[in-house]
Amino acid sequence: MIIRNLMKTYHGKTVLNRISLEINPGEMVAVLGPSGSGKSVLLKCVALREKWDGGELIYDDRDLIKQGWLARQRYKSICAYMPPKESGLNENRTALQNVLKGMLPLWRKFIGARTKMEYMTAMDYLENVGLLDLAHRKVRQLSGGEKRRVAVAKALIQGSEIIVADEPVIGLDPHSALLVLKDLRNMCDRHKATVIFTIPQIDWAEQVATRIIGLSDGQVLFDVSGRRLTQAERMKL
Repeated sequence: MIIRNLMKTYHGKTVLNRISLEINPGEMVAVLGPSGSGKSVLLKCVALREKWDGGELIYDDRDLIKQGWLARQRYKSICAYMPPKESGLNENRTALQNVLKGMLPLWRKFIGARTKMEYMTAMDYLENVGLLDLAHRKVRQLSGGEKRRVAVAKALIQGSEIIVADEPVIGLDPHSALLVLKDLRNMCDRHKATVIFTIPQIDWAEQVATRIIGLSDGQVLFDVSGRRLTQAERMKL
C-alpha cells in the first residue's frame, strides 16, 4: 500500500497535510499522536470510509482514488475497518454465528446454511483468538475484550488483508487489551495481514507494533521501525 500526498480538509481547515507512507504486508503500524492530530481521519481515509481531498492510494498497482466505485468496493471487501467502541457484531447471535457470517456467501447468510467444513473452520479461527469455549455464547453476554477478539476472528476469516483499527482496546482492562493487540499481531505474523491502528498507550504500541508513526497537526513527525521511541520522540506526542 502506498499513500501519496494525502490531503483532507474540514470546513476549510487542513486536517491531513500531504501525508505520504508506504506500508508493506505483515506490518503492524501504530499511529500515535495527541487529540486532534488527525489519527482517526487518517485511518478512515486509508479504509476509504472518508473522501480524500487530494492524493493517491496505490494498492495492487492501481490508484484507488481514481478508480470507479467497483474497484473501491473490492478494496473495502479486503480492508476491515474497526471504529472505536464498535465491534460490528450482531449482539443477538453467538460468537460462532458472527464469525461464520464473515465467510458465507451473501445468499447463504440469509438462510443460515453452513457446511461441516465451514463450521470447523470458524471454530478454528475462534480457537486462534482464545475463545473456543465461548463459541456458543451470545455476543451480548461477552465482555468488551471478548467482543473485540470475535471481531478479529471475523475479519480474518472473511479474508481481510488489511485491518484498520481505531483505538481497538479503548475501555478494556490491561490484560484484555494486550490479548486483543496480540491477536492483531498474530494476524500480521501468521497471515501477512497489514494492521494499522491507533492507541493512546505508547508502551503498548512499543510492545506489539513493528512500526510507529507519530502524527501532529496532520503531518508525520517521525516514522520508526524495530525500536522503542526516544525521549525526544515521546515529547513530540
